[in-house]
Amino acid sequence: MQQEQQKPQLSFWQIWNMCFGFLGIQFGFALQNGNVSRIFQTLGAQVDDIPILWVAAPLTGLIVQPIIGYWSDRTWGKLGRRRPFFLWGAILTTLSLFIMPNSPTLWIAAGMLWIMDASINVTMEPFRALVGDNLNEKQRANGYAMQSFFIGVGAVVASALPWMMTNWFDVSNTAPAGQIPESVKYAFYWGGATLFVAVMWTIVNTKEYSPEQLAAFEKAQTHQPQISTANVPVNFLKGAVIAGSFGGCVLLAVAIMKLEKELYLLSGLLIAFAMVFAVAHVMQRKQSVNNGFYHVIFDLFTMPTTMLQLAVVQFFSWFSLFAMWIYTTSAVTSFHYGTSDVTSKLYNDGADWVGVLFAAYNGFAAIAAMVIPFMVKRIGLKGAHAANLSFGAVALISFKFIGDPTLLWIPMVGIGFAWASILSLPYAMLSNALPSSKMGVFMGIFNFFIVIPQLLAASILGLILRHGFDNQPIFALIIGGVSFLLAALAVSRVTIKAQ
Repeated sequence: MQQEQQKPQLSFWQIWNMCFGFLGIQFGFALQNGNVSRIFQTLGAQVDDIPILWVAAPLTGLIVQPIIGYWSDRTWGKLGRRRPFFLWGAILTTLSLFIMPNSPTLWIAAGMLWIMDASINVTMEPFRALVGDNLNEKQRANGYAMQSFFIGVGAVVASALPWMMTNWFDVSNTAPAGQIPESVKYAFYWGGATLFVAVMWTIVNTKEYSPEQLAAFEKAQTHQPQISTANVPVNFLKGAVIAGSFGGCVLLAVAIMKLEKELYLLSGLLIAFAMVFAVAHVMQRKQSVNNGFYHVIFDLFTMPTTMLQLAVVQFFSWFSLFAMWIYTTSAVTSFHYGTSDVTSKLYNDGADWVGVLFAAYNGFAAIAAMVIPFMVKRIGLKGAHAANLSFGAVALISFKFIGDPTLLWIPMVGIGFAWASILSLPYAMLSNALPSSKMGVFMGIFNFFIVIPQLLAASILGLILRHGFDNQPIFALIIGGVSFLLAALAVSRVTIKAQ
């Protein structure tokens, strides 16, 4: 009887349909990552302003993903549990992609980035939880690898779209000062349409288990994940004091020593966390714990050990990725093409080439998604992830030592393996430590450790480049490489469930 209650094995095509929507989601992310810095510079942003403008992307994820995870855990209707969020997120993201390249001013573009990233997160977060919902423990790694495959394939095309528009369809990649090139606009239009169609494919062709079925599957497990209940006392006040003290010290240092304005973001983030923890402390004292806000903060403080260990790995991994995404365009155009004039053909050729490079690393990531399962069989989950992060470290550092921009595709192999690994192996290590009833909220909280390093990078990278490296963006990539190495070292401390 117990065997009958286990989740059945899904076929290859069932997993394919379930993950296909990630192809569209990655169209949105790849167009954002490859072109938003270009749009900002075209509309008048300086290189050292780019990190603070990019803060919208991680900050919206920090807020949106836990909320969507909590709501989706408690949703059940005609479309199921996760699919309603797929639908509304896809509609909003598509509209954002249509509007973003038509932004008339820098601040409208910055505002659109907030809206676009929030919309993408509404769609993306439940996709991670869906794999945990629909697949049994043995198939979850395959499900996340399939998502990595679609992420790679989607990003190959999406990253290269501006280049394709210029070189295949003779659409201009230059425009008067302050105007976005037509090649970028058309790329965003195609991306929006593709995203909507791909997500709708998953909505139509995927079924979900009801909450009652998931509870039965959970009960049938021999080893169930042990998660604290909301009535267990937690020392929220200690967290509030620590975060508030650090935030206050940073704020005072910025004001008294007249440090860079980016550090206000860091102090504001710490103070905001202190206020959130203080509110949770008051709720706990008053026994007002039956609400979403308290549950999310409680789960943050009582996360499984495996999740806490993986948080360190994710922190250094995503610090590297954020540095690469926001600085590769300015690094390549200034270091390899020798220009920072956004109206010049040379700059735009370099920016287009960065799009091709981003397409290349995503293409290699799609290949890596098929290779990584064999790496796991030979050296284990932790060994494979550490190796792939090390490949990414060498790749980013090598940008400083490769003079010919046409050879920059070579480091993209290492970055592709690191990217595919980051998108799959941490989730494979984590998912079996989580209960199905909280899969969505814990996946949303796990996003904190993707977002926080990006916010930190937005706060300090510009400052580090200005004061330590003469404002040369190529050194942001080297910093990213070092951070990848630290992530690889942190993998060894992760405790994972034996299969």
